[in-house]
Amino acid sequence: MNNPNGDPDQENKPRMDYETNTLLVSDARRKRDARDFIKSKGYPIFVDTLSENKVSMETMFDAVVGSFLQDNVKANNLFNKYSNLKELAEIAEVSIEDLDQYIRNRKELLKNNKKKAELIRFNNELLTAIIKEKLIDIRWFGSAMAVEGVSRTYTGPIQLAWGYSLHPVELVISNTISSIMNEDNSTFGKKYKIHYALTAHYGTVSKRNAEKTGMTEDDLALFRKALVQGMMSNQTDSKQGQSPLLYLEIVYNPEFDGYLGDLRRFINVNYDEKHSIRKITDLQIDFKPLNNVLSKIPGMYEKVLLWKHPALVEDVFKNVPIQVGELDLFETIPARS
Repeated sequence: MNNPNGDPDQENKPRMDYETNTLLVSDARRKRDARDFIKSKGYPIFVDTLSENKVSMETMFDAVVGSFLQDNVKANNLFNKYSNLKELAEIAEVSIEDLDQYIRNRKELLKNNKKKAELIRFNNELLTAIIKEKLIDIRWFGSAMAVEGVSRTYTGPIQLAWGYSLHPVELVISNTISSIMNEDNSTFGKKYKIHYALTAHYGTVSKRNAEKTGMTEDDLALFRKALVQGMMSNQTDSKQGQSPLLYLEIVYNPEFDGYLGDLRRFINVNYDEKHSIRKITDLQIDFKPLNNVLSKIPGMYEKVLLWKHPALVEDVFKNVPIQVGELDLFETIPARS
């Protein structure tokens, strides 16, 4: 009885594939949950607002980079740790003794300086160093940098596909009215929800892209928790009642450069087509096809990581792969000071 990802182009109705009557949930929705949750724990993020206002990527770039360069301690630590920055600054004729001025005059320098290519390279390496030190959401998801003087694109190690329900869903047929308050009056609008949906997402983690953004194993562990706990903490009126049920991850051998692809292809979902689906026990989820596939590639993967919600109805999920590593995704994420 909720709306996990409303479509603003359709009166905020749940996103749907109307050919199959399945629910859709964008990858951006899941990423936003993770970003907002980790931000609430004190982690700086790049795809964010400033003083609760939406700003351009240019403005955010100047704010983030400026927070480092305008602090002498942070700047010195950064340039000492990433020694190539000093060399690049010297080549681009950027004074590391007056980095605050560089931030203020960055655009003018790019227009007038004959060493534009060197300045762009310095900006690229400077931003990369700051991402590795501070910006966990870019280390996770990457970002296309629409910033003057930055030519590098960061492809995120973590890529998520749109989620979809594993069965047809039904919109709530209701005349429920919501009050919308304006400055001098109030109007009325309808709320749109679905009765029930069991939704599955699929994603990958690229070791090579992780090297480029600086994502670590600790970052990945943090993402798993933020994915689950972020969904639970986002209990707005439209999302009240949504809950993560199961997280399954196949860890491939480091030497193996392939992957099985969308794991949702290897799940059988059974239900009585004559009856409406209103709860989890109206479904049977069978992982037997996935087990069959895994049995054919024993040397290509190391282990299966698994987390299940403590209240999960066990007999609904059949033949779940035996995990080698058990995850605790309810473990508290300490707040950063």
